Amino acid sequence: MFGSLKKLFGGEEKDGKVIAAPVSGKAVPMSQVNDPTFSQEILGKGTAIIPSEGRIVAPADGQVTMVFDTKHALSIQTDNGAELIIHIGLDTVQLKGQYFEAHVQAGDKVKKGDLLLDFDMDKIKAAGYDVITPVIVCNTPQFPKIECISGMDVKAGETAIIKL
Repeated sequence: MFGSLKKLFGGEEKDGKVIAAPVSGKAVPMSQVNDPTFSQEILGKGTAIIPSEGRIVAPADGQVTMVFDTKHALSIQTDNGAELIIHIGLDTVQLKGQYFEAHVQAGDKVKKGDLLLDFDMDKIKAAGYDVITPVIVCNTPQFPKIECISGMDVKAGETAIIKL
């Protein structure tokens, strides 16, 4: 009974087929991202988060496959098979790394909850950029029953936002 309740209220499933929020904030559907690449799910299905803090953590166990030079995005191959992109903000590549600090590099093994990146949300917003953070499963076709969860407050490294 408690296992069912835990699943219902955002607990992790025993088979590990969930992706947690990489940042705390409000989860919203990808359709609310003001960029067609994300809102039309061109790169894959996912959930976006309007962050409440500037700290990105690993959403699942896996390996960092890429950290963009501009540190505004990174990709992870999770142990459960998902190929993820975490993209902080819209057009933030234009900041050329300013206001971002990476704590990992390509090849690093990570555990769910490990710190990946910090970003100065206030300075990014003051520079005129939206900080909404899409979390995309790039290999969506491998997960025919993928479920993207939104419409709630989420806690980094804890709240499930994608069920594979």
